[in-house]
Amino acid sequence: MKELPKVELHLHLEGAAPPELIRRMGQEKSINLTGVFAEDGTYKYTDFVHFLEVYEAATQVLKTPDDYARLTRAVLEESAEQGVVYCETFLSPDFCGGSDVGAWREYLHAMQEAADRAERDLGITLRGIVTCIRHFGPEKAKASALCAAETAGDWLVGFGIAGDENKGRPGDFAYSFDMAREAGLRLTAHAGEWGGPQSVREALRDLKVERIGHGVRAIEDLALVDELAENGVVLEVCPGSNVTLGVYSKWSAHPIERLRERGVKVTVSTDDPPFFHTTMSREYEALNRTFGWDEEIFDQIARTSLDAAFCDEATKTRIAKRLETS
Repeated sequence: MKELPKVELHLHLEGAAPPELIRRMGQEKSINLTGVFAEDGTYKYTDFVHFLEVYEAATQVLKTPDDYARLTRAVLEESAEQGVVYCETFLSPDFCGGSDVGAWREYLHAMQEAADRAERDLGITLRGIVTCIRHFGPEKAKASALCAAETAGDWLVGFGIAGDENKGRPGDFAYSFDMAREAGLRLTAHAGEWGGPQSVREALRDLKVERIGHGVRAIEDLALVDELAENGVVLEVCPGSNVTLGVYSKWSAHPIERLRERGVKVTVSTDDPPFFHTTMSREYEALNRTFGWDEEIFDQIARTSLDAAFCDEATKTRIAKRLETS
């Protein structure tokens, strides 16, 4: 599965940090990371809310633009090893300079430089999507949206929202999404993971997004599923994440195949891979084992993902050639 060329649309940069990198950076800065790691060195958490707390605790060690450059390089090395040729990653100005536009520019520049070097060295292309953090509230989201709007361009291509779906409603963040849209950014939103199918409806209606992060609980409302298929809404599905966090009890209970069979455009991503003990290759292996997906279906998934990517057409054309020749 590693040899198949892959396109990943739903990856949180901090959440993809190799545990050994976070531990090493913590030691360098003498930062206490008690409670972040299990005895075997992996990240330790008990449920989704605790996962968010551990995630944010781990980001304590990421204090400078250079730290984020190191993080970007490490994440891209891992992704390239799994056959990923194009990736979009979620970036949060809240963690990068406290949503100050000037500081954010420095962090963004460092990440982009690291990504450019990785593209030259490893052949993987990265683009950024700013995400506001839902449980930080609408006012902080506006600051993140301003950072996104001020730095929108060929590399920073989208805006979205992540965090605890149980905090607030999508409409609370409409101002931020309007600001990002006016700056020319493409839009996505986490929904339908914990909030049920109604959260997907609200994200589409109130935020006017074209992609939904997760979105899998739309399966509980078949009329909504048919609407997603008819309107071409793309779901950034992260099956391993859903199973590990308990949204579904096992792989065979996951609805990705049912959604695909009803005509919904589904893609495959890892979300926060080291937290969920997964990689893109492991996702593919589990989909093959559970639903019988073969190389033809995985090729369709990669092409659907590239079609849904927020990058410009020139980049898509270049990546499409890699899908054809790999």
